[in-house]
Amino acid sequence: MRVFHHQAELQAALRALRPNGIGLVPTMGALHEGHLSLIRASQAHNRTTVCTIFVNPAQFDNPQDLAHYPRTLEADLALLAAVGCDLVFAPTEAEIYPAPPVTKLGFGPLEQVLESQHRPGHFAGVGLVVSKLFNMVQPDRAYFGQKDLQQCQVVQQLITDLAWGIELHRCPIIREPDGLAMSSRNRRLLPADRAAAPHLYAALRQVQSALVQQASIDQAKAGAMDYLNSFGTFNVEYLEVAETNTLQPVKILTEGREHAILVAAHLGQVRLIDNIIL
Repeated sequence: MRVFHHQAELQAALRALRPNGIGLVPTMGALHEGHLSLIRASQAHNRTTVCTIFVNPAQFDNPQDLAHYPRTLEADLALLAAVGCDLVFAPTEAEIYPAPPVTKLGFGPLEQVLESQHRPGHFAGVGLVVSKLFNMVQPDRAYFGQKDLQQCQVVQQLITDLAWGIELHRCPIIREPDGLAMSSRNRRLLPADRAAAPHLYAALRQVQSALVQQASIDQAKAGAMDYLNSFGTFNVEYLEVAETNTLQPVKILTEGREHAILVAAHLGQVRLIDNIIL
């Protein structure tokens, strides 16, 4: 495994490898099995896999969240070496943002719902750093986890609108044995909150079950909200059923279209998100 800290060095190495297919796995570090599943997915399709590790300040609307985001570079490198990742790009903030960026990206209706209603400017920051990484790595394929479903759709919009020619792979959520979606933020949960956290996935499954039993979407959501509120620990920001491609909330399911159930909630000081594809 080779580790790079500067764009010029990374690109020099990549030029010799490009004919064989390059897969990119962008991360913010604090890696877990969910991230490693993305590495394995890339290895199945590409001769060379590049993992980037960069905590992107441009996508944080809360300075405290940025300050407390776990940074575990040495442990991350050990995990990536063990799984056989080929190249790692772990730049400094000055390498990615040599000057304060002034370019603003917009994603239309995709950034007017769900996450964007609670994290203003988040996807503009995501789009900016992903564009930079795409420019620096020039991958053939990119791998993102389904847990950040809205992010996946934003990146797909970016690829389409800017004609990157990159193949986006949306990879399945990896869960703990109790159902909690793996996340770097999970390690910040206090023990009591960690014990309660799997109820978030249970609420999604409850909505799914209610819809299968022909309940209306409003009825299914109300039942799941009652379930979460019964614990007295969740501060739910949203629980929605949406059309997967657009992520616009819907009141009825449309035959022939894919839908998702999505939730975001705070447990103590930690914000968690999860989803199920119907």
